[in-house]
Amino acid sequence: MKRSKGIRNRNRTLLRRKPRDKGKNPLGRLLIPYAPGQMVTISINPSVQKGMPHRRYHGRVGMIAEKRGRAYVIEVAAGKFPRLIIARPEHIHPMKETN
Repeated sequence: MKRSKGIRNRNRTLLRRKPRDKGKNPLGRLLIPYAPGQMVTISINPSVQKGMPHRRYHGRVGMIAEKRGRAYVIEVAAGKFPRLIIARPEHIHPMKETN
């Protein structure tokens, strides 16, 4: 049988919710307003398939470039050129301040 090359292959441990995080998604994470230039962390929520970025960007830090419909365009440094990642607010959260 040919091996699957789907977008979510080899994700069993990466895209798995912890037992305490299972259940309904909190609305507060959806309602956070993001401004262009704000730093965010891409944290994929596997229970929401819409607007999910590629798994290679899970855990990366980027900057909000613009809002596009319900989603945000995030500029992530990857290699020589920055990548533009389109993700919905379910899959991003503000970067924690370290003082």
